Amino acid sequence: MKLRWDTAVGVLLVAVFLTGLGTTDGFASRDNLAFAFNDIAEVALMALPMTLLVVAGQVDLSVASMLGLSSALTGQLWDAGWAFETIVPVVLLVGVAGGLLNGWLVTRVGLPSLAVTIGTLALYRGLASVVLGAGAITDFPEKYAKWAVDTTTVPGTFLTYPVTLFIVLAAIAAVVLHATGVGRSLFAIGAQEGAAYFAGIRVKRLKLLLFVVSGLISAFAGVVFTLRYGSARADNGQGFEMLVIASVLLGGVDFDGGKGTLFGAVAGVLLIGVLKNLLTLNDVANEVQVIVTGLLLVASVLTPRLITTVTAWRHRRAAASTS
Repeated sequence: MKLRWDTAVGVLLVAVFLTGLGTTDGFASRDNLAFAFNDIAEVALMALPMTLLVVAGQVDLSVASMLGLSSALTGQLWDAGWAFETIVPVVLLVGVAGGLLNGWLVTRVGLPSLAVTIGTLALYRGLASVVLGAGAITDFPEKYAKWAVDTTTVPGTFLTYPVTLFIVLAAIAAVVLHATGVGRSLFAIGAQEGAAYFAGIRVKRLKLLLFVVSGLISAFAGVVFTLRYGSARADNGQGFEMLVIASVLLGGVDFDGGKGTLFGAVAGVLLIGVLKNLLTLNDVANEVQVIVTGLLLVASVLTPRLITTVTAWRHRRAAASTS
């Protein structure tokens, strides 16, 4: 029986978790688990639309910069005396606008998503610096901030409210991707965009929608991040795009599009989060953690291709030996 890549990642996640239980004091405590999963809540949220984008053969590298812009705007508007209930919808609309810009440049102008979102990565981070500068805004309302921190959990569980929201959104994304016509269309677009278009799939509309959702979720992640740390800064979330991409690719979603599962992407996110927490508890330097994440990203891209190459070579060899 052939072991699927996403299943293998799930098995590796369980193995790392069991290793933590057996080797690290305090790893399995309720407080640590709440912290470990809440610490990757924003990355996990952004990984959901990223999974759909990569399945469709696209990518959004501007997600972390949109998180930073969202955080900066949240802080600036709060400092200007706006009600928090008004700030959140405005920030989410900015996320939608950013997603629309990415989607319009890809679907209407015809530019590749990699090039577009490298550009908007710099643009949105620059706008964040313009909005807030190098300073920080703090003292956000406690009644909202308490729902984002890891000390506030859903009663009877170790799950924080951002993580619970992620679970709900992940279930919705899984249904959309694997049990609806939209999901089948995304796989078709990623596998062969031209054939999908001639099959009657609204390719441009679906891709535009994916970028809008990505911008919206990234902006919301910026609000959560700001409340969780109690600080709005223009550089919040810097480098998160690598963690998001690493999680999705590690979960077996093919960067070329057309292959992957939501389960695999979620397993990839959790694996990176658990591994990061385990390394932190064992006093491993942050620089080493970054190296580990980079190695996982390289392995997630290289290993499936090596497996495919070796399998194809064995088939050719077997065919030649029987001829």
